[in-house]
Amino acid sequence: MSDETPVCSAKGCRTDALWVLAWNNPKIHTPERRKTWLACEEHREHLSQFLGVRGFLKDVVLLTEWDSPEKATGGAAGESTGRSARDGQGGSS
Repeated sequence: MSDETPVCSAKGCRTDALWVLAWNNPKIHTPERRKTWLACEEHREHLSQFLGVRGFLKDVVLLTEWDSPEKATGGAAGESTGRSARDGQGGSS
């Protein structure tokens, strides 16, 4: 486990993440599977819309709540902390 502060997944953003955007692609993931992107306050809405229009967005949760013991029971389902947006179309400049 790293002591680094998680950063926003938006392309080119290095701001500390405040939000977890849980998502899955129903064409390739089982319904319970959750991938995650991280978002700062500025990019939360943009990244949510990007996932939402595709029907991928499942939940938006404060990072502090996502890391709480109640969410930890999700285990491997939330293992992917996305650089996907940074590397793909999901990011904003």
